[in-house]
Amino acid sequence: MATRSFPPAGRIAPGTLPRHYPLAMLYPDPVRLDHATGDATGVPMPAHGDALASGGADWLTLAFRAFGYLAPDNAVTRIVSFTPCPGGSTGAKFFLDVDYARADPGLHRRLFVKFSRDFTDPRRDHPGRYEMASEARFMPLTRLPGFPIEVPAACFADYHFASGTGLVITERVAFGEAPIEPHRGKCLDWQTTPDPLPYYRATVAALARLCAAHRAGHLSPGIDKTFPFDPVAGSADPIRYSAAELEAELAYGEQFAARAPQMLPAEVRDPAFLRTVRRDALRIREHEAMIQRALTGDPRMIALCHWNAHIDNCWFHRDAGGTLHCGLIDWGRVGRITLGSALWGGLSAAHHDIWDHHLAELLDLFVDEYRAGGGPAITAQELEDHLTLHIMAMGVARVLAFPEIIDFRVPGLDRLTGPRDPAVLSVEPARNCLHVYTVFLKFWRRQDFGAALDRLLLRSGQG
Repeated sequence: MATRSFPPAGRIAPGTLPRHYPLAMLYPDPVRLDHATGDATGVPMPAHGDALASGGADWLTLAFRAFGYLAPDNAVTRIVSFTPCPGGSTGAKFFLDVDYARADPGLHRRLFVKFSRDFTDPRRDHPGRYEMASEARFMPLTRLPGFPIEVPAACFADYHFASGTGLVITERVAFGEAPIEPHRGKCLDWQTTPDPLPYYRATVAALARLCAAHRAGHLSPGIDKTFPFDPVAGSADPIRYSAAELEAELAYGEQFAARAPQMLPAEVRDPAFLRTVRRDALRIREHEAMIQRALTGDPRMIALCHWNAHIDNCWFHRDAGGTLHCGLIDWGRVGRITLGSALWGGLSAAHHDIWDHHLAELLDLFVDEYRAGGGPAITAQELEDHLTLHIMAMGVARVLAFPEIIDFRVPGLDRLTGPRDPAVLSVEPARNCLHVYTVFLKFWRRQDFGAALDRLLLRSGQG
């Protein structure tokens, strides 16, 4: 999921808007502006599509030169096409085709435009517009020689922090045009490939290489100042529930499992397991500060990385030898984060087989790539323990609320056949929440969060 949770505010009936769900927030109508001056380049940026189209080739030439993408003796001569791109959770997006005065192998005609703002939709305009602040700072890094992973070529990126107005223009990934494979939807691995493992191996390897390059000092010398570590934004979400609110959320989850049992595997809807979830969740909340200290206190477990590397934010292609490679798009909120945040962000929507049978292999792969790229030495067991703590805290903060979101998005869930019912699959937020919720509960059961908390308490001298 691409948004963080908000403070719970009581219980709801199925089909009623959850008051702590982002859609329930009363977003102010955005005040439309046409331009804002970028903090980094000093270029007056268009704030929406009409303003960019009005600026035309002259503005693109100015911006591309200021960013260093376009040589001073070259120019954009015309906009060939400029069309809206649907989808996404923040900002307005467009496909842009341009011509240049002089062709160059490093220039791209087919481009992708992403605004931080969407003045037509308060929910998409705020608070999501602030996600681009770090993305605009990250884009120049991707142009460094030897950047460790594949990203779309950056043509322009800047941001005006005071207004939350930003613009990123990159090469457009040609999904479905050889050698690039078609775009893959989130939580749909079972539809798109008979074997998802190679795709997650490629994704995990890419994440590890970026983390390693940062920790080895292979990126910008001032990168830690450019991307300071925020222990709140860079780790598991804070648990904002009171004890009573958490009890109510847990009760809702138990009722969800009883009312629509076909939506969950038998082992995670078992009443005995759900009683364990209730007991453990309350203990996790009680010891949240200690868990967060464990997550953020080991610098080996913190690095610059993509926080939302689900498969729909990746592209894949094979080289001449048949090796699968992964590139990453959508760098909003990029920053220094815990390795647990990075791995959960890349794997939480993965096929159940990945979690049930291949997690150890992927953790081994991350450890090997991290070390090979110059990152600190860690063991797979340390990484697994770290990931478990992250999922414990993050899940209690966020994922326990997913049954309410699912009920709101797909009323009458009890009358449907299961997770692959067309009524569920056709509503992306419900489909995604149901899949991630199931992954979360299965991992809870397999890892025994209560025992993991006991081990942490023992190491901390509180056991």
